[in-house]
Amino acid sequence: MIRIKMKNKTVHKVTKRLKNRARIRKKVDGASERPRLSVYRSGRHIYAQIIDDSTGKTLAAYSTLEGNLDKKNIETAKQVGTELAKRAIGKDIKSVVFDRSGYVFHGRVKAVADGAREGGLSF
Repeated sequence: MIRIKMKNKTVHKVTKRLKNRARIRKKVDGASERPRLSVYRSGRHIYAQIIDDSTGKTLAAYSTLEGNLDKKNIETAKQVGTELAKRAIGKDIKSVVFDRSGYVFHGRVKAVADGAREGGLSF
């Protein structure tokens, strides 16, 4: 009888995502004229921020914590993308590079990207 520990399975998923993230970050670099839109997805919340990698500063950020959005669904993730786009356009940022941080481009991560596009950002 084979027993699988859930802890090891979770550790495997996280290390796989971090390997994917490192591979993506080799290719994706945010400059001052085209910063990087980075997405982090936890079990309860979703965070998105626009980062200028040349200076190492966050230019705009928004999350479900800030908007008092309790549900973890696709509509909420889309709102995060739209609000982040509003803040970015207010700071005269129109074009970004999307960094999915090792997550599959599906579900809530895709909804953030769609919301940002609807908000006026291009990538």
